[in-house]
Amino acid sequence: MNAGLNDVIHAPNRLRICAFLSSVSTAEFSVVRDMLGVADSVTSKHLKVLEEAGYISLHKPTGKGRVKTWATLTPAGARAYQAHVAALRELIASPEADRLRPS
Repeated sequence: MNAGLNDVIHAPNRLRICAFLSSVSTAEFSVVRDMLGVADSVTSKHLKVLEEAGYISLHKPTGKGRVKTWATLTPAGARAYQAHVAALRELIASPEADRLRPS
């Protein structure tokens, strides 16, 4: 991977999760799943990878009815996501990227 790019965040679904969570305070599991358009198991796997990296926190408030899982981007996750986006922008703007673009 190129310098500055984050291997954990770079996977397309995890990048989309971070982008989505950076725009909201918290999101329920089914909203994240529907935004991705993937199965529960795929969503769960990506959320777990991000949680293990410390980039998101998952919580299940107890109360009446069905327990739902909520995801929140952590401060470390927000910093990692912003750094990854900056690295992508730098990569896109690089002279090497200009040479690779079709004429």
